[in-house]
Amino acid sequence: MHLSALMDEAFFARPPDLVASELLGARLLVNGCGGVIVETEAYGPDDEASHSFKGPTKKNAAMFGPPGTVYIYLSYGRHWCLNFVCTPGSAVLIRALQPCEGFGLMSARRSMSDARVLCRGPGNLCQALGVTIELNGLLATSPPFSLHARQDETVVVSGPRIGISKARDRPWRFGVLNSSYVSRPFRRS
Repeated sequence: MHLSALMDEAFFARPPDLVASELLGARLLVNGCGGVIVETEAYGPDDEASHSFKGPTKKNAAMFGPPGTVYIYLSYGRHWCLNFVCTPGSAVLIRALQPCEGFGLMSARRSMSDARVLCRGPGNLCQALGVTIELNGLLATSPPFSLHARQDETVVVSGPRIGISKARDRPWRFGVLNSSYVSRPFRRS
């Protein structure tokens, strides 16, 4: 797939590990704030670490929506997390961005100005972008979201996901090689 193509429902209607790796280098904005996606994690319906593993519920209903649906959940009772639905019951968690647009507003929302940590980690990313549960169920390809496919080749690395207790060995965490904006460095093989 040529990555300058539009990021539409067809882009998301694929296995989550493929979507997660191909989202790296894409530009994500929410109401004009955001940057380049540098870290993601994939979750599938057969994955014990996925919110969809036990089937649809009121809380995870967006995960069973059309490809490209935004799924937002609260982590540890205090941090919003932004995901994009792929095939039914699968999604990609957006873990980190390299900030590019709306830096002043994102910095004010986080009360900090260090670009390297401003959007590092899914909770910090959502706070910087102003993402809350009100955006749950919308489409990643429609306002207030703006999602543009990467234009350049991006070298992708992968490794185990972070902060989960089940299926920890699945190498479904993806990042841009040598990015200083990822939430945690990738181990060298």
